[in-house]
Amino acid sequence: MARTATGIDIGSRTALALKGSVKGNSFAVTDFSVGTLPPGKVAGTRASWSALSAAIDFKPGLTRVGLTGPEVNMRYTRVPRVPDWQLRKLMRFEVEEVGGTSGAEVASDFNVLPELPEIEGEDVVLLAMAKESLLADHVDGVAAVGGSFDSGTPNAIALYNAWLRYGVLMEDTVLVANIGHQNIDVIIARGQDLLFARSLGGGSKLFDEAISARLGISEAKAEELKQSLVDLTPDIHYRSPEQEKASRACMGPAGQLVGLLSSTVMFCKSQVKLAGLELDRVMICGGGAALKGFSRYVSKGLGVSCEEFDAFQVVDLSGLDPDRAAELEEHKLEAVVALGLATSASDPEAYAVELLPAGIAKKREFVGGALFLILAGVIGSLYLGWYAMGYQSELGELETKIERAENKFKTANRAHTQAASYVEENEVLTERAVELFAIAGAGEQFGRLADIVDGHMPKDFWITRLVSEVATDDDLGIPRDTRRPLLRVEGRTREGTERVNERFDELVAAIESDLDGLKMKRSLSPGGERFVIELSTLVPGDEGAPVAVDDEEAGE
Repeated sequence: MARTATGIDIGSRTALALKGSVKGNSFAVTDFSVGTLPPGKVAGTRASWSALSAAIDFKPGLTRVGLTGPEVNMRYTRVPRVPDWQLRKLMRFEVEEVGGTSGAEVASDFNVLPELPEIEGEDVVLLAMAKESLLADHVDGVAAVGGSFDSGTPNAIALYNAWLRYGVLMEDTVLVANIGHQNIDVIIARGQDLLFARSLGGGSKLFDEAISARLGISEAKAEELKQSLVDLTPDIHYRSPEQEKASRACMGPAGQLVGLLSSTVMFCKSQVKLAGLELDRVMICGGGAALKGFSRYVSKGLGVSCEEFDAFQVVDLSGLDPDRAAELEEHKLEAVVALGLATSASDPEAYAVELLPAGIAKKREFVGGALFLILAGVIGSLYLGWYAMGYQSELGELETKIERAENKFKTANRAHTQAASYVEENEVLTERAVELFAIAGAGEQFGRLADIVDGHMPKDFWITRLVSEVATDDDLGIPRDTRRPLLRVEGRTREGTERVNERFDELVAAIESDLDGLKMKRSLSPGGERFVIELSTLVPGDEGAPVAVDDEEAGE
C-alpha cells in the first residue's frame, strides 16, 4: 500500500514542498507550499530552509529531501554480475576511497542500472555519495518544518522517477533536464530504462549575471528584466531595443547551457560505454525552463525536438484548495523534482538511491535487523513454551484420531479398489456394446434402405456408391462424443431425365415415410446429374427430420 510522503526540493532561490501519495498509475497531491528568496538575498541551503519554514503551513510527515549540484557525487562503475553481498563490498571500497580523499564523513547508496543490451556479462552501478554534514543540515531543516526525515535522494534520481511515471514514454532516447538557479539535474533514458543521471553546475543564474554585466545593473534588477523582456526564440523580431539588449545578453549563457547538455550525452557515452548512443528528444523543466523561447533555442542548438516537461498533466490535484492549486500551476515546472521525491518515498517499487546520516542508518539497521531478530526470538520462545504446555494433553487425542483415521482409510481403500475394478470392467463392456450396436444398427439401416430403394427408385436413377460407417455429424444431431452408424448413398441420373427434382423429392419422401427416427441430409447437383443422401435412424433422443443442404454447399 502506498504511503503518504512529502518531497522537498531545496534550491538556492526557492524551496518547494509537495505532499501526497501514489494512487494507481498517478499521484494524488494533498498539500503544496513554496518558499522564495527575494532577489538580492543571500542564496543557500539554510536560507532556502528558512524561507520554506516561513511559508509551509502543513505537517510534512515522512519527508524525502533532494540533493543536487556539488552536494552529491554520482559516479558509474562497471562490474561483473556478482551476488549482492559482493557488490556491497565492492561499493564499500569505492566509498572508503572517496571518503579518505575528501577527509570528511561520507554517506552513500547505490543501485544497479537496468540491464543494457550493449553490455554483456556486466552491470553498471550508479553510486551516489554526500557529506554527512550536509545531510545533518537537511535533517535539522526537516525537523524545523515538523517533518520526519526519510532520506536524501539525488534530484536526478527523483527526476527519473517523475519521468518514468508521468512522462510520455516511447522507445527513443530522451534527455530530461531540470534547470535550477545554480544547478542542472539531468537524466538520459531509453524507453523506461535509465542510462545516466547527473547533477551539473550552472543554471538560470548565468542569465542574471550576463544581463547585469551587459546593462550595468544589479542582479536583482537583471532577474526582473529576464522574466519580463528576454526572448530566446531563434530569428525573433524584438519589440524594443531594451528587449534586444537583454535577449542578446542571454545568448552566451544559453549557449553554455546547451553545451552542458551536449557534453552530458558525451559523458554518458564515456562513463557507461555506449558509443552508439544518439539523442532523439529533450524535455526541460525547472525555473530556468520557463524562460521564453529557451526550449526552441535548445532544439536548434542540439538538432532535436525540445519541449517543456509538464508532469502534472496526469497528477490528481483534486485534493488541493483553489489557492494552492493556483500556486502549484504557477510553479509546475519547478515542482517536478519535488513530485519525483514524493513519488519515490511513497512508492516502494520506485527506483531508489537513499542517502542517510550514519546515526539514522544505524538506528534503522538495528530496528530492521537486530531488534527484529531479538523480538522474533523472544516471541518464538514464548510460543514454543506455550505450545509445549498443551502438547501432552493433545498427544493422546491425536493418537486416537490417527487410529480412527487409519481404520477409515482401510475401509475406504477396500471400497476404492473394488470400485476401480468395476469401472475397468464397465469400460470393457461399454466398448463391446458400442461395437455390437454399430454392427446391428448399420445392418438394420442398410437392409431397410435397400428395401425402400428397391421399391421406390425412380426410372433413370441408379446408385453408384453405398457407404456405412460409425461416425459423428453435428448436422444430423450426433455430437462428437456420441458416435452412431451413418449411411451415405451416392447416385446418378441419366442425362436428359425429365423432372429430376420431383422424382428425387419422391424418393426422399419414400425414405422418410418408411424409416422411423430418421435424420437425413440430401443434396442434388445443379444439373441434376448426381445426388447424395446421408442418413441415420439411430440419432439419440430425437425423431428424424430431413436436413436440407443448399446445392452450392453440396458442390460437384
